[in-house]
Amino acid sequence: MRKKILVQQGAFLPKLEARLAAAYDVRHLPAPGPERDRFLSENPTQGIEAIATSARFGVDAKTMQALPDLKVISSFGVGLDTLDLDEAKARGIQVGYTPDVLNDCVADTAFALLMDVSRRITEADRFVRAGQWKQAQFSAATKVSGKRLGILGLGRIGSAIAKRASGFDMEVHYHNRKPVEGSPYTYAASLKELAEWADYLVVASAGGAGTKGLVSAEIIDALGPDGYLVNISRGTVIDEAALIDALENKRIAGAGLDVFEREPHVPAALLALDNVVLAPHIASNTHETRAAMAQRVEDNLAAFFAGKPLISAAT
Repeated sequence: MRKKILVQQGAFLPKLEARLAAAYDVRHLPAPGPERDRFLSENPTQGIEAIATSARFGVDAKTMQALPDLKVISSFGVGLDTLDLDEAKARGIQVGYTPDVLNDCVADTAFALLMDVSRRITEADRFVRAGQWKQAQFSAATKVSGKRLGILGLGRIGSAIAKRASGFDMEVHYHNRKPVEGSPYTYAASLKELAEWADYLVVASAGGAGTKGLVSAEIIDALGPDGYLVNISRGTVIDEAALIDALENKRIAGAGLDVFEREPHVPAALLALDNVVLAPHIASNTHETRAAMAQRVEDNLAAFFAGKPLISAAT
């Protein structure tokens, strides 16, 4: 008899959904909210041992509590802020996710945003398309090579970003809760110290309650009028209102953002600014990386049902 699992609606590409449906007895879980609550209350939940979801949707405590036989969650993504890990740990529910396979693409995106906002590539594209080149020369941008790069969160992705900085002859400092043992990069004891030093501050930390608003107005102002902010982490890590104010008043030079506080809703004030590059949370969105992430979702489930350790476990 095939194992019963819930698959989050809207979380996966059709190919992965088809493979899961071929391997398991699949029921589709609505997005968080009243529809999910109604589904869980109106449908039998006994015997459902697994949920396949994504970092976008997650699994909250209420959902876990409605599934008495839930034993494993396999999530597509590295973000854990939408997964109630405390509830999972208390219930003995194993949680798998997809680290490592997306490090390169996310780090590539960080540098794409950094290069774009510094050299004003997207702005220059708009300039050409609008026919303005015929009337005027595009004004000068900012050099990247040889500058100072500060990284908030020197984990897997932060380390991949730091590695890429070497190709631009950049000096790298970082801030974590504690120094990374064996790291070749300079540790900044506080985030404010890092921001004051850096020409570029790249946010690569975890999301969640512990980092909400960590990049505050004070940190943004410490970066200064010649500094740039890049975020490929979670939108909640930055005080978005403070960032908008700083960008509007040129207290920082610019920002490159792949994530936002209330995705997919982007403040109109950000849309109106030329000194910010906006992307729709696409850092890991390449064919190669999404395929590898999908495979990891499957592999974590297969390992669990085979009685083996998860390939990549969050708990």
